Amino acid sequence: MTLPQKTALIAGASGLVGSYCLQLLLQSNRYDKVIAVGRKTLPMQHPKLRQLIIDFNKLDTYKHSLIADDIYCTLGTTIKQAGSQENFYKIDYTYIVNLAAITAANFASQFLVVSSLGAKASSPIFYSRVKGQMENAVKPMPFLGVHIFQPSLLLGPRKEKRIGEKVAAVLMNTFGFLLAGPLKKYKAIAAEDVAKAMLYAATQDGAGIKIHNTDIIRKEAALLNL
Repeated sequence: MTLPQKTALIAGASGLVGSYCLQLLLQSNRYDKVIAVGRKTLPMQHPKLRQLIIDFNKLDTYKHSLIADDIYCTLGTTIKQAGSQENFYKIDYTYIVNLAAITAANFASQFLVVSSLGAKASSPIFYSRVKGQMENAVKPMPFLGVHIFQPSLLLGPRKEKRIGEKVAAVLMNTFGFLLAGPLKKYKAIAAEDVAKAMLYAATQDGAGIKIHNTDIIRKEAALLNL
């Protein structure tokens, strides 16, 4: 018997993790339709792909189009890119939480979101505090499953230059073997592996809230079988 195929919705498909995630969703037999929502049209076409160009500041006006089984949220920026803490908060908290609320109301089954290692609502570090607040906001929403991915330093080709991250990546590649046991979650991880882990988690159709740290993400990525 052929199982009914599902619809995936992805926000942030132009980013580092999101671009890998979109490719995997289009390859997966789980989905016969993939909706990519964003501010600009992606330079690609695929029989499964539907692109929805939106203004995230007016997300509620698109609620009747934000209907899918699995929601993949890879939205995220840096304070430098955003230009201010206010804009960073808008992208990394408001947009994500609003997307979760609307898609939950539209009866989406799963919400999978990329956060960050060290996310904590009470953190004295602004970046980590916003990520933690976002996590706390989406956890109680009425999805069957909420998956929060907390990767450490992401490795992969970025469009923008991040000198600090390049230096950190070199150090991680050189000394990463020293991070063993409980420290394994601090090892840098390929952005592609985060995308693989997200799809793997969705295919399990599990209920409840699950936190995926870097060590777990790496294991899940290896289990993905397209």
